[in-house]
Amino acid sequence: MTSPLSRREFVALAATGVAAAGSPAAAAAAPRDGATAAPFQAPREDALFEKTAADLSAMMQRGELTSRALVERYLQRIAAMDKQGPAINAVIELNPDAPAIAAAMDAERKAGKVRGPLHGIPVLIKDNIDTADQMRTTAGSLALADSRPRQDAFIAQRLRAAGAVILGKTNLSEWANYRSTRSTSGWSGRGGLTHNPYALDRNCSGSSSGTGAALTSDFATLGIGTETDGSIISPASICGLVGIKPTLGLWSRSGIIPIAASQDTAGPMCRTVADAAVLLGALVGVDARDAATNASRGKALADYTRFLKRDGLRGARIGVARAQAGFNPDVDKALNTAIAAMKEAGAIIVDPASLPTPSSLGPAETTVLDYEFKAGLRAYFATRGPAVAVKSLADLIAWNERNRDREMPWFGQEILIRAEQSGPLTDRKYLDARARCLRMTRNFGIDAVMTTHQLNALVLPSNQPAWTTDLLNGDHFTGGDTTFAAVSGYPSITVPMGMVHGLPVGMSFIGRSWSEGALIRYAYAFEQTTKARRGPRYVKTLG
Repeated sequence: MTSPLSRREFVALAATGVAAAGSPAAAAAAPRDGATAAPFQAPREDALFEKTAADLSAMMQRGELTSRALVERYLQRIAAMDKQGPAINAVIELNPDAPAIAAAMDAERKAGKVRGPLHGIPVLIKDNIDTADQMRTTAGSLALADSRPRQDAFIAQRLRAAGAVILGKTNLSEWANYRSTRSTSGWSGRGGLTHNPYALDRNCSGSSSGTGAALTSDFATLGIGTETDGSIISPASICGLVGIKPTLGLWSRSGIIPIAASQDTAGPMCRTVADAAVLLGALVGVDARDAATNASRGKALADYTRFLKRDGLRGARIGVARAQAGFNPDVDKALNTAIAAMKEAGAIIVDPASLPTPSSLGPAETTVLDYEFKAGLRAYFATRGPAVAVKSLADLIAWNERNRDREMPWFGQEILIRAEQSGPLTDRKYLDARARCLRMTRNFGIDAVMTTHQLNALVLPSNQPAWTTDLLNGDHFTGGDTTFAAVSGYPSITVPMGMVHGLPVGMSFIGRSWSEGALIRYAYAFEQTTKARRGPRYVKTLG
């Protein structure tokens, strides 16, 4: 058990205006959809509001702040805003060890040991990333609620080694949004519904909904989401954040509940490009449990902050994937304003330089995901040991049916049933589908367009404005294209590019494999040129 805050630390925290907001334990209470929230009064912006990791590290180094006080500040903010007030419902579970970990990091710093830029920095991670501690890892499913992982995911190990404080886990679209053809993003059986902080009746997109909502609400310094196709880029952009989907293999996937080994990756979701760059470099590494990381040897960098150049767009050839726009006139207007800003910053714009549309893949991506999900889930369940309630996709389907009232009150499990019909990964149907995915997204997709136009990067709108959440009918996407970067395994970065009727929209930079450094350079220069991010207002509805 940790000791209570000292009088000095309490006074310092009280000065931020959130010390009396409520008990951290209140934030860990199980969410219930439809609960009546108390009238919301936003905590006044304090001295720590939206500070970057570098800002906070400097304050700790100067003795102006401790990690323990910082953790308490975030816990109080979560208590005031996550299950009451606007009731964002982004945090599915808090880490009871966080204050003790923070205190240990403070002791190390006092003794002259600083592990790096994440030392003492609080991080929220998605609830499909294993932690072998007092928290559970469930992918939002009650089927996994009674067992715990045996070991940390590799990236969780890297976080701890870097001195970061894992503050808690965030809600998500259950099974990373691979359960139903008419699902609602941001809803899970365990966590309930996450609300969009920009307009509470709007959706956060999925599946890293909770990380997106939490980070834009300033519930932690840094956040981690996961993506198979769009689950970092879309919620990051819809929540006004920077999101990085790395090259497949830059970050390990071991200990992360899978969908598809050929597309899955975790990545940063942060308020600034600088924070995302710090987090990206801290978690790279070759992992014996994930063969894909072998390809990162000699390509991964421990420090991506070297690419934070304000003039980083000067002379860069940027292609506009114009065919990926056109789904919303206000988004097009924001995109054109963004292109003009890049020109002003010295970029050479090639417009159009369009990718094929995702329809060119036909059913290939779905086929690959179904096959790999079935195989990957069985392998993952085996790591959880005998206590886990389900050991295969068939077991999960049956468990959901037995618990239909809790797990399927709004939508079903059509995707799970479809995936269960898939055969082994040696099937010709699967092999042909995977070959088509690579051919269309690389040879005839990103590589072809970038070679033809001699581009350094491509840009396209990340998303439509957030839609109204509809639990009965499910999501209604109208625009935004994440497929080519996701299926190819190439990197993409979304950065806020403007607001549409009070809702954020983002622009994605896409490049070839292992081009994270260059993309960070362009994204940072764009961010610093436009300063387009606006924080949330927590309004009930637009208008």
